[in-house]
Amino acid sequence: MASMVVYSKAAMERAMKVQEVILRAMAKKLTWWQAAEIIGISDRQMRRWRERLEEFGDDGLFDRRRGQPSPKRVPLATVEQVLGLYRDRYFDLNVQHFHEKLRAEHQIQLSYSWVKAALQGAGLVARGRKRGVHRKRRERRPLPGMLLHIDGSRHRWFQDERWYDLIVILDDATSEIYYAQLVEEESTATVMAGLREVIERKGLFCALYSDRGSHFWLTPKVGGKVDPHRLTQVGRALRELGVQMIPAYSPQARGRSERSFGTWQGRLPQELRLQGITTLEAANEFLHKAYIAEFNGRFQVVPAQRGSAFLPCPRKNLDLIFSLQLNGR
Repeated sequence: MASMVVYSKAAMERAMKVQEVILRAMAKKLTWWQAAEIIGISDRQMRRWRERLEEFGDDGLFDRRRGQPSPKRVPLATVEQVLGLYRDRYFDLNVQHFHEKLRAEHQIQLSYSWVKAALQGAGLVARGRKRGVHRKRRERRPLPGMLLHIDGSRHRWFQDERWYDLIVILDDATSEIYYAQLVEEESTATVMAGLREVIERKGLFCALYSDRGSHFWLTPKVGGKVDPHRLTQVGRALRELGVQMIPAYSPQARGRSERSFGTWQGRLPQELRLQGITTLEAANEFLHKAYIAEFNGRFQVVPAQRGSAFLPCPRKNLDLIFSLQLNGR
């Protein structure tokens, strides 16, 4: 009589997990390389296990070294922890954001591709659409301070129906965020407050890139060219400081700031929820004390050249320059 092989509980759980993943791959809910990533084996080993399942049934899934797991395999408990964290706490984060949280806050050092495959395999995130043809991006300015972008984004930043504007000022050379503030509504006053703060902290920059909103430009015809000779309050203030203004004529032309806002909208509401923040005042305190630095640490890039184009601000009366004056808009 043949002796019966007794498998450990861990080996049984492992075989069940492997079987589930292989069956998902057979049902085309996973690709075979994604199945291999989830289990923690090579594509070649994945093919062998598929053949063993087809030839020997469930018994073929038990490890031939008496159920001892591969050192490269992700433990089942870790798989369950990752999926549980996403379901219960991080359900509205994108995969990249969630992957960062796993590493920074839970010390789970798994690859991005493994996390993505696991979430997709469990049906917790949808598969992304294939990207279209990549547009050639405009080359960055080589030095910080040569060109700054300013833009506003109206969005539901909290977990309710309230809409606020986020005003952001970033550097073209590095994508570093110099200023970010949530306000009731973007206006001449809120824009000037942001510009003044950057100038006081960093110095004078060479040029500012903005949309053709009425805070920045006068446009005689809707959708037409701006009138560079008729200045708004913002235009007057920057002219007095010697800062050039450059208008953008399409969202694509503002690609740097548009991409940045896509990232802000995909992350900040979730961060505010995780922090339990529901008020404008608390949100701005969080931005200034923690989140801007964290954002820059993740997305800021090294400039093409060493140095800076910022200049010390001359001893001018900034209170007067950034005041609302009758001879400007």
